[in-house]
Amino acid sequence: MVVAGAATELANAAVQQPATKNVLCMEGGQGDASYVNNSQAQLRTFQKMVHVLKETLDKLQHAGHGRPKKRLTAADLGCSCGQNTLLVADLIVQHMADLYAAGSHPPPEFCFFFNDLPSNDFNTLFHLLLDSAAAAATTRNGSRPRYFAAGVPGSFYNRLFPESSVNVFTSTFSLHWLSQVPTEVADERSIAYNKGKVFVHGASEATGAAYKRQFQSDLSRFLRCRAAELKRGGAMFLVCLGRPSSTPPTDQGTVRFLFGAMFQDSWGDLVGEGLMDGENMDSFNVPVFAPSLEEFREVVDADGSFRINRLELVLGSPPAVDRPDDAGAVGRTVANNERSLLGALVEAHIGKALGGQLFGRLRRRAEERAQELMEEMRFPHVVCSLSLA
Repeated sequence: MVVAGAATELANAAVQQPATKNVLCMEGGQGDASYVNNSQAQLRTFQKMVHVLKETLDKLQHAGHGRPKKRLTAADLGCSCGQNTLLVADLIVQHMADLYAAGSHPPPEFCFFFNDLPSNDFNTLFHLLLDSAAAAATTRNGSRPRYFAAGVPGSFYNRLFPESSVNVFTSTFSLHWLSQVPTEVADERSIAYNKGKVFVHGASEATGAAYKRQFQSDLSRFLRCRAAELKRGGAMFLVCLGRPSSTPPTDQGTVRFLFGAMFQDSWGDLVGEGLMDGENMDSFNVPVFAPSLEEFREVVDADGSFRINRLELVLGSPPAVDRPDDAGAVGRTVANNERSLLGALVEAHIGKALGGQLFGRLRRRAEERAQELMEEMRFPHVVCSLSLA
């Protein structure tokens, strides 16, 4: 019965992969596979980078540079819908308030914008935001809120704010998501056509070059937009998946565990079992690219709008598993983590029923490799601090 339902759903689905901007989002709600309940590893990784965010904030022209500003505006780009983005906001507000206090200035009012694609679960984020604001108001005896918040739907590869309106931008764990799958990667007539694969890892040199071009084009657009929107003296803190400089674009290192490897093999399982044809697999590609530091630097230098304060590779934390010695717990955690990231893209392509079967097979594969995953599933991240030149 499940197989028949999946076949019917697949027959009604488009074979071509939907546009990324129309479907990409982290899994919403607060279920087992939601991003809210599967972003602990990102939190632990971010905690290794807090000092860089604080350094970035210290670069802002604020109190001590003439008359202190009465209002500071920040924006988190690719905010998703979990507690982590509220942590970033709270950290920025507290650090800036401390800087003002150190200069014997009253704290400014803070305006904080939360940005993501329209498909993002802003409802869950706003509920968490209200709960956080209520707790803060109780602590502060009903005084003004820590910051005034607003949601801004739209792609951060386009303009989102008026010119010279934002003091600081942050984007954590988002810039590795491309604006689209490179056109030639999905074109059967192109030498970059990624037949038999769903990710750039292990693909042809032409496919790797196409992914790299797409990433650098996207990052260039991102920088142009932010340069226009930042106020004079503004800065940015950016974090995305990365890879060692010694590897080519087709060797994405441990990032393969997220978007290739078991995930790709699980697609192959469905094809091999006759639950879908190979065309559905061939026409799906994960729009993610983990750059090297040199590839990232090339774009920043070519743009010329920003000064690099810090650019480094930081190794992230392993999966957050309650019982890391239990293969079943590891498999369940890894499958839920991956579904929180890829579920929307998969279901838009092959439907919910087959998507469920895909992640079920991924879970079994993760159980079989549980020890290896706990030892190796740690992802390098590009960490970048920029100031407006």
